[in-house]
Amino acid sequence: MKLSILVLEDEPEVRAAIERDLMQLAPTIRIEPAEDVEDAWEVIGEILDDGDLLAVALCDHRLPGTTGVDFMIEMAHDPDLAATGKVLVTGQADLEDTVRAVNDAQLDHYIAKPWNAEELIEIVKEQLTDYVIKMKLNPLPYLKVLDMERALDAVRDYGRAD
Repeated sequence: MKLSILVLEDEPEVRAAIERDLMQLAPTIRIEPAEDVEDAWEVIGEILDDGDLLAVALCDHRLPGTTGVDFMIEMAHDPDLAATGKVLVTGQADLEDTVRAVNDAQLDHYIAKPWNAEELIEIVKEQLTDYVIKMKLNPLPYLKVLDMERALDAVRDYGRAD
């Protein structure tokens, strides 16, 4: 079972840049791109059908058709995705959209474009760690991509739960 990251971004160059910044996680984490919300739902279906888990969704806000915020609200109401870390990566969400994301989609983080690659990795690692802890997963297979201090605490807790 692999943890997965969804990268929902309609602009191919931006999507490729995010994927490139996340490549250091790829040996441990499945990274799946999507260009619109319909594509994202198909990708999520494939992830779940493969027995993998969607740990983090990185979503642009301005997308063709449904917005990233509306997509994350749908995700928040799906029992299979409720624990998924939701990160808005955008330069175009106004205050009202951002408030909706926080209140209705349980947004976990907001990253403004252009982003800093190191900050993106740190936020993703934090979200992966949160997901492993929330889902009570054994963190050992994912240690290379987690917040080490929190992961080691989780390992100790995981060991006590057995």
